[in-house]
Parts: sequence; C-alpha cells; structure tokens
Amino acid sequence: WTPATYRITVEGHLDESWSDRIGNMRITTSTRADKTTVTTLVGRTRDQAELTGMLITLYELHLPILSVKNIHDSGHEGRQYSIW
Repeated sequence: WTPATYRITVEGHLDESWSDRIGNMRITTSTRADKTTVTTLVGRTRDQAELTGMLITLYELHLPILSVKNIHDSGHEGRQYSIW
C-alpha cells in the first residue's frame, strides 16, 4: 500500500482542533439545504492502516461516514466508497 490522498465526508460537526489527532487532515464544515451539518476531511495517508485508524476514530465519535474518496495526486478523482 502506498500513500494516497483521501476526501472523507461525515454527517455532523468535527472541530478543526481534531486535525492533529486525525492525521493532520484539513477539516471543513458546511450546512446542507436541510440544515444538517456535514464535515469534510481532506489529506494524505501513509498507508491503509492510517486510513483505517481515521475511520475508526470518526466511528467512535459517532459521526456517520457518508463517503470516502481516493483523490489521485494528478487532480483526477479516483475511487469513491459511499456508505449508506
């Protein structure tokens, strides 16, 4: 497994102060038309184990995971994994 850049979207609010604890991911929050809060995390992971650790942390924080996208470094989007 090689390093990769991911965009992870969760339902709910995750404060930017969590960035250090979640692999220094860039954290942004937005509000949908239905007034629900969505947090997006974007950053590079060293390997699949680090990605898995991040997803477990988000799960333990009770933030439903909406999607996980592998973003290719060339700027083209790769695989998307949606969780319903």
